[in-house]
Order: sequence, then C-alpha cells, then structure tokens
Amino acid sequence: MSSAEWISAVFSPTGGCEKVASAITQGMAVRRVDLCAPVAAESVSAPLLAVVPVYGGRVPEVALERLRVLKGNGGPAIAVVVYGNRAYEDALLELHTVLTANGYKVIAAAAFIAEHSIVRSIAAGRPHGADADKAAEFGRTVAAKLAEGNLSTVCVPGNMPYRERPQMPVAPLTLDSCRGCGKCARLCPVGAIPANAPHTTDAAKCILCMRCVAICPRRSRLLPPPMLEGMTQRLNMVASEPKQPEIFI
Repeated sequence: MSSAEWISAVFSPTGGCEKVASAITQGMAVRRVDLCAPVAAESVSAPLLAVVPVYGGRVPEVALERLRVLKGNGGPAIAVVVYGNRAYEDALLELHTVLTANGYKVIAAAAFIAEHSIVRSIAAGRPHGADADKAAEFGRTVAAKLAEGNLSTVCVPGNMPYRERPQMPVAPLTLDSCRGCGKCARLCPVGAIPANAPHTTDAAKCILCMRCVAICPRRSRLLPPPMLEGMTQRLNMVASEPKQPEIFI
C-alpha cells in the first residue's frame, strides 16, 4: 500500500481540526477535502484521513453526511476526533462506525485536543507544540504501517447506542456594528445565515460551530453573555485539567 498521497477530509469551522490534520500529514503529499462545504461524490483509493470535531460527545451530522459520499471500497482510513478538553465520549466510535459502513478499513484512530470553540479559555492555544509533535509522530507511524501493507483494523472506545445529540440552546447574536459584509453567510457550514440578511441566524439550522463568531471581521457576532458565562462556569469545573492525546494503532 503506497502512502504517497493521502486524502485529508476535515470539518474545521474554527481551525482546530485543520491544525491537527496538518500536523498529522506534515511532509506528506495530501489532497484536502473541506467538509465545511458540500462534497462531490467520489470513489476513494488513497488512504483517507478523516478529522472532525466533537460537539457534546458526538460528531456533527453534517460532517458525517459529507464523509458518506467518499466511498472506501475496502481501502484504509484514519479516524481522528478533536475535542475541547472535556471528553470525546462516543464521537470516535461514531466516526469509526460510519467509515467502516462506508467501505473503509479503519487502521488507526486518535483523539486530540484543541482550544474549545465556545469557551476559548479552555485548552487555550491548543493544539500546542507538544500536541503537534504527537500528531506528526502519529502520522509517521500510520504511514509506516501502510508502507508495510498492514491493513489491520483498530477498536476504539465509545458506547452504543450513542449519547443523545445535544440540542443547541441558542444561536449567536449580531451586534449593531455588523455592516452586512456577508462573510458569515458565505462560510456557514450549514447555511444557517441568509445571504440577504446576514445579521440573522436560523436557529433551527445552527449547530453552534462558532465559525461566524471566529471569522467576523468586525467581531459583531457573539453568544448571549448569560449563556457564555454559564458554559464557562460549567466547563471550568469539568475541563480545566489538561487532557492528553489518545492514539489507537
């Protein structure tokens, strides 16, 4: 099995998953597939690296929907979840299961940590240098396994049935400083922001990925302060102790 090129399929609304994916594939030939936008159906022959965030212990359904159009045909896949230092719960098992059902052999898996997308003080600055080093080492180990022609699969932690998907309690607000540039509408992964009314958000579609907050050039989008304060207090109680990456290979 050649490791000359990987396909890196990444759902990274605020950049954490992209940093992890880039570290894993450091020095490799990679073709990137952006799962934050619709994906063309494809029969995949190269090793697939799937990197997705964890929202409430699950993988965002939109990321799984877009991964499902990349058919595996018995080829290898690497399943990676990235979480904000609380817990990844059933997300890695969910990703592993979807990839397997889609025709892949999941030969390696990992859970990495990135700065929390909502409460940025949790795991601030991660993935940091040590995380990136561990991700790069993981990538090299997987490449060596592929070069040996070893397609043995791995088991990962998690529970079935999966935990319930969390209900999004609120969508981001827009301040009066918004000038309607439309960047948030163009880049929203789920189309929750109308192009003709970018100061609004369809709460029924919003998955609280925080991309609109992260990319707004005027910092005009934010969560309601009471909600953010409550989440900060809860996460400080359960996610303040730094977690370490977990590798399965």
